Amino acid sequence: MLVNKDRFKVDDTLSEYPKEVKFKYNWRKYQQRVLDNLENHLKDGHLHIIAPPGSGKTVLGLEVAVRLNKPTLILTPTIAIRNQWIQRFCELFLQTDQIPDWISKDIRKPKFMTVVTYQGLHAACNDLKIEEEDLEEEDEVEESAKSKHTNANLEKIVSGLNAQKIKTIVVDEAHHLKNEWWQTLTKVKEKINPVIVGLTATPPYDVSPIEWQRYIELNGLVDMEISVPELVIEGDLCPHQDYVYFTMPTEKEHQDITNFRDNIEMLFQEIKNDETVIQAIETHPIWKNPEEQLDWIYSNFSYYSSSLIFLKANHREIPETHLEVIGDKKIIIPVLDYEWTEKLLEFYLFSGNEHFKEYEEHRKTLENRLRRYGAIERKQIDFLYSKKVTGFLASSISKLNGIKEIVDFEYNQLGKDLRMVILSDFIRKEYFVSSSENNLELNRLGVIPIFEKLRRENTANKKIGVLTGSLIIIPNSAYNDFETRAAKCGITKINSSIVPFDSDYVLINQTEQLTHNIVHIVTQIFQSGGIEVLIGTKSLLGEGWDAPAINSLILASFVGSFVLSNQMRGRAIRTQNGNSNKTGNIWHLVTIDETSPTGGDDFDLLKRRFKSFVGVSFHEQPGIENGIGRLNLGENIREKEEAEKKNIEMFKYAGDRENLKELWEKALETGVTLVEELKIPFREEKEYKALKSMYLNKTLANLLATLGSGLASFGLEMIQEFLKVARRIRSMRDLYFFLTFFGIVGVLFFGRQTLKALRLYFKYRDISKDIKKIGEALLDSLIKARIIQTNYSALEVITSVDDWGGVYCHLEGGTTFEKSTFINSLKEIIGNVENPRYIIVRKNRFMFFKEQRDYHSVPEVIGRNKKLAEHFKTQWKAFVDNCDLIFTRTIEGRKLLLQSRIKSLAAQFDEKAQRINKWK
Repeated sequence: MLVNKDRFKVDDTLSEYPKEVKFKYNWRKYQQRVLDNLENHLKDGHLHIIAPPGSGKTVLGLEVAVRLNKPTLILTPTIAIRNQWIQRFCELFLQTDQIPDWISKDIRKPKFMTVVTYQGLHAACNDLKIEEEDLEEEDEVEESAKSKHTNANLEKIVSGLNAQKIKTIVVDEAHHLKNEWWQTLTKVKEKINPVIVGLTATPPYDVSPIEWQRYIELNGLVDMEISVPELVIEGDLCPHQDYVYFTMPTEKEHQDITNFRDNIEMLFQEIKNDETVIQAIETHPIWKNPEEQLDWIYSNFSYYSSSLIFLKANHREIPETHLEVIGDKKIIIPVLDYEWTEKLLEFYLFSGNEHFKEYEEHRKTLENRLRRYGAIERKQIDFLYSKKVTGFLASSISKLNGIKEIVDFEYNQLGKDLRMVILSDFIRKEYFVSSSENNLELNRLGVIPIFEKLRRENTANKKIGVLTGSLIIIPNSAYNDFETRAAKCGITKINSSIVPFDSDYVLINQTEQLTHNIVHIVTQIFQSGGIEVLIGTKSLLGEGWDAPAINSLILASFVGSFVLSNQMRGRAIRTQNGNSNKTGNIWHLVTIDETSPTGGDDFDLLKRRFKSFVGVSFHEQPGIENGIGRLNLGENIREKEEAEKKNIEMFKYAGDRENLKELWEKALETGVTLVEELKIPFREEKEYKALKSMYLNKTLANLLATLGSGLASFGLEMIQEFLKVARRIRSMRDLYFFLTFFGIVGVLFFGRQTLKALRLYFKYRDISKDIKKIGEALLDSLIKARIIQTNYSALEVITSVDDWGGVYCHLEGGTTFEKSTFINSLKEIIGNVENPRYIIVRKNRFMFFKEQRDYHSVPEVIGRNKKLAEHFKTQWKAFVDNCDLIFTRTIEGRKLLLQSRIKSLAAQFDEKAQRINKWK
């Protein structure tokens, strides 16, 4: 029950939290563990907690601040999250609906508790006139911090904080900062010397060691990291699953996308034969005198390659001098495609100013044409990706039908128990009319168009509501409940009216009295069932909002940061007191682009986002992992039939919530912790085990297994045929004829893949057999570099193979950052060679006569130092095999680097190594 704010009305000289401040609920298990060991955690002056969205980090941070019992500064990445901290504190600790006088949102006027954004702190320390209230999204804010500032007003801000005796600073998601914000925050910390409470759901494990060190210096070493599966085990998060619903663009959207593709193809064909570009490239020194331009060529090889490919496409003979520069006289020059044309144009338009000055007018004209066609964005040329096409897909009207299908499906499953939230980017108020009928065509995606789509086709009488910062609609049936709850908050007058085009709904107008309570009141109505489907904006409901009753969530669009999308998911996966059977369905809408080989930008974006979503898989043996692969969607979905088939499959899974709980129970039994590992995939239609038991992974062993199996099968058939015709062999000539005939049939039988297997086998050594050995050499080198500081005896390189032939490798023991750095470095070693300072040339002899070579990057964290690189070479020789270490920043080194890019074993295979998180 909320109490009167006067109970906590104190003057500005407050030096400790009022004794009545107390968290109103019981603590979760992990929270209690942190609090029980708080004294030990704080010995270094820091508390650093990593936990997923929905785990209760905010209330834990507030409790720690209360227990430290000193004036507090809380820093957040956005306004919505800032407001969430204040709202949670008032509701859950003060049990009041009003903000006390001793809480401030203004860093220039600090009080006992001051809650501001990082941007607000930076702006104040530099005396910038940036109003925090204007900054709603962290992505929008970042642009405002581009210019350099000197923190000229920092002393004044620090003086104000010191006057309030601020000794606790809580930093929420602190790594989402620009460099200048880091600098400001670090200086404030140095001058105040506070206790730091660091909380995050997304630690920056993929940054450089220097950036990680900066992050650790602010937050302190990680005191506790808890994962989604652990919280499900503890009963803090409910069993949940992500589902994908595919839609196809409308006819107009499809036509617009097709027009874009057609225009780009027409432009490509014109550029392909552009005589001016041909002349410009032919007069460039890299074409005329490549031997004199070696340093430039090896430093800009993609530009050089695109020039050769372009000229070859225009029937120019490539002189042998160029093949010598490449280092492979037998190389086949690729066909000119979009990607190579993009590189060529980048060279011609933006990077070759010195030599292309006389073509300035042509370059400008061509650049303008590319811009008109939507093929240039910030000097990045892309013929496949376009903001225009991305916009068509992200905001496709077809998603309105998808949303209705999902809502109807979920309502059929749960009926009156449905508590669904639909989040969109925009309100689109223009679709709310004041006339008695609303027959506007719904041709844009947003909160009101979604409301209208569901309202107009609401045959089941679902209770639908809208909650945004400026527009609130509730069912008429819930209005009495609204009045009752408002009265409890001391609100006696409500400015409301019937929705002009539908008497079943009421429009609530914002008043000064309602402003602070409206979200809370509507949320309570939703929780109790007065609203079953609530539609809102991500800025209001995505972050600073909590409604444990949610059991279905639709993310209608993807605009915004990765962090935000994960936080939005967190709304639906929290457990609900008194509802032990709760499960959460999270729906992602994707519009397919049939003209894209990958299914389009919408699908590609979802694949990237799923890397940060951990959940249960739909594999035959359920497991818990991240990535889109756990949903068994297939690589690329392009056809309407495929999309519809997957939608039916998704509904089948989503309708069986009991099975979802069982999947989680089975999957949780398979492990004890979430492990980050490197996966080298094996791409096969059939199940790996059914293919051959001798397979080890998708490298040479697989190819050779296929080859050996084929040879055995073909050999058996050959013997059988030989026995049949043996009686007809009268001479050596007949025997030669027989062998020649079956030899030709054999080549045809094995085909291209077998020949590739043979060629690769004779050329390279198997990576997979050595993956553990490579991991051991890497581990020793990372310890030598003091990047990994855990004792060697507590560490182990673990490798395994799954049922589909994928090879996995991870580091057991050590800190999370050390494990992540190990995975990053291993990925560099076995991935495609890019542009490392050093490369390892691996050498081995096959059957004592054929030397095999392969090329591997020396990881950046080791290659930055010559002594460390040489130590890595020594460890490679000790653990793996003979090798050479090549420094690539010389002419000869660059030439070898070029060869390694072309010839490395990793480049021979389609699928790349992937970083994954898996419950083991």
